[in-house]
Amino acid sequence: MAAMQGALEDFLRALRAMEVRVSPAEAIDAHMAVAEVGYANRELLKDALCVTLAKSEDEVEKFDIAFDTFFTREEFKGAMGPAERGEDDRLDRREPEAGQPAGGPGGGSRDRADEASQETSLAEMLLDNDAIALSRAMEAAADRARAKDIRLNTQRSLLTRKTLDEMGLRELEALINQLRGSGQPRDEALAERLAERREALFIEAQRFVERQSKLYASETGRRMREKILGDMKLTSIDPDEMKSMEALVKRMAKRLASRYSRKRHRADKGKLDVRKTIRRSMGYGGVPFNIVWKSQTIDKPKIIAICDVSRSVAAAAQFLLLFLYSLNEVVDKLEAFAFSDRMVSVNDLLDDEKLDEAIAQILKRIGFRPTDYGRALADFCDTHLDELDRHTTVIVLGDGRSNYVNPRLDLMKQIAERSRAVIWLNPEPETYWGQGDSKMDAYQRFCSVAKTCNTLNQLEKIIEEVLRTYSPR
Repeated sequence: MAAMQGALEDFLRALRAMEVRVSPAEAIDAHMAVAEVGYANRELLKDALCVTLAKSEDEVEKFDIAFDTFFTREEFKGAMGPAERGEDDRLDRREPEAGQPAGGPGGGSRDRADEASQETSLAEMLLDNDAIALSRAMEAAADRARAKDIRLNTQRSLLTRKTLDEMGLRELEALINQLRGSGQPRDEALAERLAERREALFIEAQRFVERQSKLYASETGRRMREKILGDMKLTSIDPDEMKSMEALVKRMAKRLASRYSRKRHRADKGKLDVRKTIRRSMGYGGVPFNIVWKSQTIDKPKIIAICDVSRSVAAAAQFLLLFLYSLNEVVDKLEAFAFSDRMVSVNDLLDDEKLDEAIAQILKRIGFRPTDYGRALADFCDTHLDELDRHTTVIVLGDGRSNYVNPRLDLMKQIAERSRAVIWLNPEPETYWGQGDSKMDAYQRFCSVAKTCNTLNQLEKIIEEVLRTYSPR
C-alpha cells in the first residue's frame, strides 16, 4: 500500500512538472479516487484520475502524456534477449573442499569472483534475464540516485551512471574482470556473457532515465528554450529555428486568449443593480431571492494590422500576423494589410489558406520591395479609412524608413484621429529613429504607443497591453 501511495505521489509530482496545477485538495481527491478504483484496471484508473485532476482541454492533453509515460514500463521487455542459461553459466558459490587449494580448480581468483558475486545479485538477475527483478531494482536504484530530480537533458548521462552504480554496476564490472583473469575457459565465457548483458543494461538504464526526463524535466527544458527564443531578435532568425518560433507564438497567443476569455466570463456578472434587485424582491416580502446585476458592455478588440514586409522587417511582420491570427478567441475583427511600395489587403489569403502558407504567399506577393510609406498610407486611406472608429486599434509594424519620399504625415494624422489607438512597433532601437531616411520621430507624434519591438517577448507584452485596454476595469 505504501508503495502504491508513493507511486501516486510521484505521478502528481510529474503532473506539476508538466504545468498541470494540482492543489492539496485535488491531491486528496486523487488518493480517494485511487482507493475506490484501485490499480488493476488501467483505463478505469486513468479516467478516474483525469476527471479528478485535469481541469481544461490543455490539462487533459498534458495529463494523457504524463499518465502514459509514467505508467508504461518498457524496460527489460525482450531487449536483452532470452536467458539461455546453462549449467556452465551458474555462478559457483560452493565452499572449497578440505585439503583443496583455495579456489579449487579455478585457483584463488575463483574465490574472489565468488565473493564478489555474493555482494550483488545483479549478475544473477542478468544471467536469468529476470525482467521483473531488474525493473524493480532499477526503480529502487533510481530513487536512491534521485533520478526524479532531473531538470535538464544534460543530466541524463550522469543520472544514468548513478542509477547503474546503485544497482551494483561497479561490483558487476569487478566480477567480470576477475572472471576474465581466472584463466579458465568457463569463467572467460561467463565473463563475456555478463559483458554482453552489461551493455544491454546500459541501454535500458538510458531509456529509463530518458523517461524520467520526459516526466520531470520536459517542461523545465521547454521553458528555458522558450526564454531563449523569446529574447531572440526577430530580424535575425535562423531558418532552422523558424518552426520552434512559430510554435512559441501559437502558445503565447493561446495563453493570452485563455487569460482574457476568462476575464470576460467573470465580468458577465458586473455590479449589483440595487434598484432592480429591490423591485424584484417585493413579491417575496423584501427578501432578495433574485439578484440582478448591472449589464456591462465588454468590447472585443477590433484590430487593423498594417505590416511593412520589406526586406528589413519582413520576419517581424510574419510573427505579428501569426500572433494576431492565433488570437481568434478574443479578437472580434481583424483586418490585415501588407505593404512595401504599395499596400494590399491580405485577409483573403489569411482566411483561405493555412496560416504558414498564407504568410509565405504574402511575402512573395508584396514583400522585399523598396518601402514607400506615403504611397502605402494613401492606398489605405483611399479604401479603408471609413472603417476606423473608436473601437478600432491600429497596429503598425515597420521601421518608418520612407526612402526619402513624402511620408504623408497628414494621412497618419487622420488615422490617429479616427481610431481608438495607434500602436507602432518598430524593430529598430529608438536611437535610430529619425536617423537617415527614418521618419519614425515624425510618425511617433500620432501614436498612442510607439515602442521598439524586435523579440517575441516584447511582442507578447505589447499585444497583452492592447487586450487589457478592452477588458473591464
